[in-house]
Amino acid sequence: MDFYSDGMRELQDRYEGRAVADRLEAHRMRTELNEDDRRLIESVPFFFLATASAESVDCSFKGGEPGFVRVTGDRELVWPDYDGNRMYRSLGNIRENQRVGLLFLRFDGQNFDGLAARMRINGRASIDESQEALESLPGAKRLVRVAVDHIFPNCPRYIPHMEMVEPSEYAPRNGHVPPEPEWKSRDFVKDIFNAEGA
Repeated sequence: MDFYSDGMRELQDRYEGRAVADRLEAHRMRTELNEDDRRLIESVPFFFLATASAESVDCSFKGGEPGFVRVTGDRELVWPDYDGNRMYRSLGNIRENQRVGLLFLRFDGQNFDGLAARMRINGRASIDESQEALESLPGAKRLVRVAVDHIFPNCPRYIPHMEMVEPSEYAPRNGHVPPEPEWKSRDFVKDIFNAEGA
């Protein structure tokens, strides 16, 4: 799987970027996760997930307690899919097109113990609904597995410095039952959730 698409190459050539792009690929892009990657990925309470099908594109915020995304091998990471809005935009796209892009960010400084504060991972996602996969994962409806193709920790210079005030009370974890979100009681959907609870 090429790191650069034909469109990327076309623009690199048009704007004199190919030499730099090739050097960055040779020196910054990797195909296997290492221990530093694990420490960064498993320290963050959220990441952004990009998916696409022939008819739809989507960028979604995925959050949980730090460690909810786990590195399970040199070229695999997984996370639990929690209760959401039931549109299944990310998962629906994955059913049609396994190609995904993940963006991990830290906002609490320029780096984390010398690690990059910004990491992109491209790969191929699959959905695991087996009971075995969901055991010991509070709140998980299913598991998403990503086979990693490219890892690209890149420049954090435009990341603002912000601080975590408090974690989300909706993030599932052992010994904590998240409250129902307010939107489920709104007029346009409450009848559906009332009927399900009956």
